[in-house]
This record gives sequence, C-alpha cells and structure tokens, in this order.
Amino acid sequence: MQPAIDSTQFGEITIEGKTYAHDVVIGINGKVRNRNKRLSSAQYGTSHILSLDEARDVYAAGAALLIVGTGQTGYVELSEQANEYFKQHGCHVLLLPTSQAIETWNSVEEAAIGLFHVTC
Repeated sequence: MQPAIDSTQFGEITIEGKTYAHDVVIGINGKVRNRNKRLSSAQYGTSHILSLDEARDVYAAGAALLIVGTGQTGYVELSEQANEYFKQHGCHVLLLPTSQAIETWNSVEEAAIGLFHVTC
C-alpha cells in the first residue's frame, strides 16, 4: 500500500506525518528511502537530470507508473536513456512539479513508484 503524502514546501516533504529534509523515493512496496541522486550527479554534474543508473535504482519490477516530483519549480527531467529504460519496462512516467505530483500520487490506484525532488 502506498503511503499518503501530506505536504511539501521548499526543502522538505511530509509523508504520513514524518518530515524528510531531502529528496525521497517511494518504492512499489510503499517503503520511503533517500534518493540516490549521486548516481545522476556523477554522470551529469547535477541531480536535475535522471540518469540511466538512477533509473535502474528507482525502478521496481511490476511498477506501471513512475511519478516524478520535479521540484517546487519543476527542474528535474529524465535523460533520454532513463526515459527509454522506463518505456522498455512498460512503466509510464509522469513529470510534474512536486506539489502536483503529490496530488497525483495520493489519487493513483495503479502500482506506482515515486521520486520526489524537494528543492528547485
């Protein structure tokens, strides 16, 4: 079961009453963990472009949807390789500013994973 996301503001996200002051990934199993943005930073010099390595880290078998909270003003994007990786696995990707991504996350009923950037 997916945990409900309560809110976000610049630099944080609150999920089921617990506030995180960093980017998070929510797995298909509902587990919340730190985003390993170093995987993208190592390749692109920024965590604002999701690399293939990070896509592999985020994806979970059976996920039909990845919801990406692209930040408060929408800076995060997928690299072409990451986009292709999700397509090959039949995982649709939605890129939305984090506040809109939260609304979508809280209403989706299909098997989803989430990546939420909390700044920019």
